[in-house]
Amino acid sequence: MSRIKDVLIRNGKEQKALVAFLTAGDPGIEQTKDFIRELIRAGADLIEIGIPFSDPIAEGPVIQNANLRALAGGVDTNQIFQLAAEIRQESSVPLVFMTYLNLVFHYGYEGFFSRCQQAGVDGIILPDLPFEEKREVADIADKYGVDVISLLAPTSENRIRVIAEEAQGFIYLVSSMGVTGVRETIDTDLESLSTLIRKHTAIPCFIGFGISRPEQAVEMAAISDGVIVGSAIVKLIETHGNEAGRYIYEYVRSMKEAVMSARP
Repeated sequence: MSRIKDVLIRNGKEQKALVAFLTAGDPGIEQTKDFIRELIRAGADLIEIGIPFSDPIAEGPVIQNANLRALAGGVDTNQIFQLAAEIRQESSVPLVFMTYLNLVFHYGYEGFFSRCQQAGVDGIILPDLPFEEKREVADIADKYGVDVISLLAPTSENRIRVIAEEAQGFIYLVSSMGVTGVRETIDTDLESLSTLIRKHTAIPCFIGFGISRPEQAVEMAAISDGVIVGSAIVKLIETHGNEAGRYIYEYVRSMKEAVMSARP
């Protein structure tokens, strides 16, 4: 069983969690390693590492551009496995890859998930893998102890039971329709969706897509087990490049404090 099962427990107490995302290789693989260390130091409970792909259909402009920068810099999947392995030697924080099925297929399912296990990667998010096609990778991933994370969108209400009952690791509840990116307001009735999810599974449910401000983090964490923040972190990297580390730390620290202050 992966380390994700313990993500809500810190110092023996159950707490809300902050999941932090960045794109590997943006602006370089060594910088990504340093930025992950800053995420962990700031209190991130789970690190989501994006493996860059040329057609990231779930991503908005901020993360699309991060993918392009990383690919232009020459990062490859083997370097990202090595990155994960080095972080694993330093920390027990759960690590989850987010990428697309074509990349995993091209690498080879057996080899990809074997390398995940060797590197200490706990899970994978594949936004272009429909739940009904999950078996394409689930059995092989399970063989190597890698959770295939399920996404639930605002339009998934009539499929919540079946998806939740088979979910592994955590459920990624998408806050709004569309692609990733900062949103000023989130109008979806996420509380109802979260309540439905909890009727069918005890694994954590984190809300992502569009969350960038502490007040949003408080609101979303109050109705879930925690929040996922991506585009706002990637934007800091875009703005500050190699010097983004201290900005990442300060921002993630503020978001972690917000999540910790949330009450149901």
